[in-house]
Formats: sequence, C-alpha cells, structure tokens
Amino acid sequence: MLHHSPLIATIVGSLVFAFILGTLAFRLRLPPLIGYLCAGIVAGPFTPGFTADADAPQLAEMGVILLMFGVGLHFSVRDLLSVKAIALPGAIGQILLATVLGLGMSQLLGWPLGEGVVFGLALSTASTVVLLKALQEKNLEQTDDGKIAIGWLVVEDLVMVLTLVLLPIFAGVLGGKGAATAISGSAVLWTIVLTLGKVAAFVALMLVFGRRFIPWMLERIVYTGSRELFRLAVLSTALGVAYGASLLFDVSFALGAFFAGMVLAESPLSHRAAEESLPLRDAFSVLFFVSVGMLLNPSVLLHNFWEVLGTLLIIVVGKSLGAYGIVRLFGRSPATALTIAASLAQIGEFSFILAGLGITLGLMSEHSHSLILAGAILSILLNPLLFVWTGRYRQRQQQALDG
Repeated sequence: MLHHSPLIATIVGSLVFAFILGTLAFRLRLPPLIGYLCAGIVAGPFTPGFTADADAPQLAEMGVILLMFGVGLHFSVRDLLSVKAIALPGAIGQILLATVLGLGMSQLLGWPLGEGVVFGLALSTASTVVLLKALQEKNLEQTDDGKIAIGWLVVEDLVMVLTLVLLPIFAGVLGGKGAATAISGSAVLWTIVLTLGKVAAFVALMLVFGRRFIPWMLERIVYTGSRELFRLAVLSTALGVAYGASLLFDVSFALGAFFAGMVLAESPLSHRAAEESLPLRDAFSVLFFVSVGMLLNPSVLLHNFWEVLGTLLIIVVGKSLGAYGIVRLFGRSPATALTIAASLAQIGEFSFILAGLGITLGLMSEHSHSLILAGAILSILLNPLLFVWTGRYRQRQQQALDG
C-alpha cells in the first residue's frame, strides 16, 4: 500500500490551505479568492515547507472546463449572437491596445521586438476562471453586461487559439528559433483559414450533431432513475467534449466545454445538469487559483518592483480604460462600461500558455515570463476589489435614478 502519493498530497494540501486562508480572508471581509491565491504561494516551490506536485496546473484545467461548461448551460446561441456587434470589435480592439502597450514598455526596457510582441499579447487576454467567478458572485451572468463580457471572452479565446498557431510561423522573423526566412502571404493565409476552418467544423458539429445527441443521451440516463449515472454523464460530456475539441480540432478546453454546455442549454435538463456539476466545479476552480499562486516567486516583487508595477498598470489600468472607451463608443451606459472594464482587468490561463510557447520558441526570457506571472497574480488579487467598487457605483447610480 502506498503511504505517500504526490498527487494525493497535492490535492489534500491545496484544499486544506485554501480552506484555511479562504476562511481567514472571508473573516477579514476580503474575497475568499485572495485566500486561495495565498494558499498557492504557501504551497509553491518558492516558499519553505509543504510543496505541491507539479501536476497541480493540470488538475486546475478541470476547473476551467467545468466552469465554462456551467456557463454554457446558461448561455444560448441566441445570447452569443446578440452581443457579437460589440464583443467582436471590442475584444479585437482591446487586444491590439494591450499588445501595443506591452510592446511599448518592452522597448523602453530595451527588449528585442519578438519578446515585446509576445509580452504584449500575453497581457491582452483575460482569465476565463476569474471573469466567470466574478460574474457568478455578483449574479451578472444572465444580465446584458454579463452576456457582453462572456461574448468578449469567447472572441478573445478564438484570437488566442489563432495566435498560438501563427506564432511558430513568425518566430524566425521575430528573432526566435529558426531562420528568419521570408514568409509567403499564401502560407499565412492558409494557416489562418485552416485554423478557423477547424473551429467552424467543431462548432458546426456541436450545433448539428451535439445539439441532438447530448440532450437525447441525458434523457435516456434520466429514465434509469440513477442520479449517480446522470452526474457521471454530465461530467463525461463536459470533459469528453472539451478534450475531444482540443485533440481533434485544436480548440481550447475552455471553448470546447463552453459549446458543450451551450448545446445542452436548450434541453429541459440543463438546470439539473448545472446543479449536479456545481460541487466539483467549485472544488476544481479553487485548485485553479491555488495553482496560479504556486507560480509566483515573491522575490520578483522585490527585485523588479518597477517593472512589475508597469506590467500591472497595463493590465489593470490600460486594458480597463481601453475596454471602457470601446464600450462607451458603442453607446452603452457608464455602468455597463465599468462592469466590462473590471471583468477584463486581469490575465490568466492563455497568458501562461502563450508565455510558455514564447520561451520554447526562444522569443521570451525567464525575466519577462516572471513579470507576466507576477502581473497575473496581482491583477487577480485586485480584481474582486474592482468589482466591489463597480458594484457600489452601480448602486449609487440606481439610487440616484430611484430618487
């Protein structure tokens, strides 16, 4: 019998630390999320004592999958199409702005062009888990503001999927590994078409086949009268579709799970499916925040204070002002613009993936990678506080209207 398993120790240690520090944060009238991140720092390799296993981020991916599946259960195709006019140009505009700001900072620091481009792109995309957690806690998922934020997030995910495919092609030109050979426009165009074609094929498969099969399959399971089998069917659907989408269509886990939930949303079983997946969804989303905290080396905050501050300002101030301005340009209210701005004032999963690819391609250094990690954790820590301030502003606006 095994007396010690790194995986079991990681799960137990992460959840225990998250519970203790999450409760402490709640007692101090802070969001429990802050406690979860601090638990990750405590359990990480850069602090003494217990150190979690390196597989923790893979466990956290399940939290991302289940969370996006849950959102999809409350989000129809009609909802997605209703916000495309603002989500599509808004997300692309904000990505361009954040990339330019990150590139500008890199040039001031004397970094190579390729490193600056990847650095800016990594700062441009918001965390799926953080955004959805904030919307759920404020009961904003089903509001117009929440739908815009989720639609915006879906567009960002699609852009990042395309970026991850194109970056290796341009690595040589940007100064990374490989010869800086000329890139034909036809090759780039073909890559873009192929990537978008895979995404379109997956979406079509889900809307035509999945839309019929998944509800039908769950209805057959309901007839068995077994709650255990129904719960297993829901989890298998969420995880299986997400994994299959990634394996066969190069679509992110999050996007695959979102569409799986969305095709099930039209079924009368959607509410029950959401309830059955909720406990595991919450537990694994906690593991996500703990795994993010593990990435931070606290010494970076001391030795590179001004660079970390500049990174944080781009994420929290630059991105927020850009999103606020874009939303206002579309004629939305200041309250809506503030909600979207607060939702996007952080970075997460795709930022880590993009930075890791940048290192693999020789485009990024460990130094710039550490700035991205520090910026992500600090922005996630600040995000709940931004939502608290935004909520108070909305309340004052509503009281002024009522008065």
